[in-house]
Amino acid sequence: MEAAWPALALSLKVAVWTCAISLALGAGLGWLLARRRFPGRELLDTLLTLPLVLPPTVLGYYLLVLFGRRGWLGGWLQEQLGIQLIFTWQGAVIAASVVAFPLVFKPARAAFEGVDTQLEQAGRVLGLSEWALFWRVTLPLAWRGILAGLLLAFARAMGEFGATLMVAGSIPGRTQTLSVAVYEAVQAGQDATAALLVAITTLVCTAVLLAAGWLGRRERR
Repeated sequence: MEAAWPALALSLKVAVWTCAISLALGAGLGWLLARRRFPGRELLDTLLTLPLVLPPTVLGYYLLVLFGRRGWLGGWLQEQLGIQLIFTWQGAVIAASVVAFPLVFKPARAAFEGVDTQLEQAGRVLGLSEWALFWRVTLPLAWRGILAGLLLAFARAMGEFGATLMVAGSIPGRTQTLSVAVYEAVQAGQDATAALLVAITTLVCTAVLLAAGWLGRRERR
């Protein structure tokens, strides 16, 4: 249990931050691609969905190239701001966010596309600004689909392993999430610890998936 609680707390922390980042970017870009027509729109959709199918280790490599000390962005952050993301919990958040982002983006786009544009046009006729229209008409009609995707992203962030291990490493109490702790416990032959960590992860992810399924059924009704 002493090994489980820090890993659980860190995993929850990473998952919450991942959901916040994925919600802001996923909902924003989902709305953009659902409501705006521009050259390269479907190519952008493909690139944003790519983390869903790429191996996590490939994503981890890209992140290392980008945010590592010799990476063009990581090197600049280190030199100019003194910020290092590799082997930190913030690096774990970035890794989980990249992996989980499509799970929010795709449902968000579908949810926004499912909103009747005539209702939005009626809001414009009544004098609503585009900002007010989004918050008072579009988002209330699309929120269930977005929330279902957000719950899936939370579960994905809880179970992320490959990219997180490459970017954040496995420092107990600092960057060791539940999935990484399971791997380390198995490698060390600590079967009881591994079984406990697996049970905790399974229970949390099962609860989240049940909630996402319930929201999905309500959305279809």
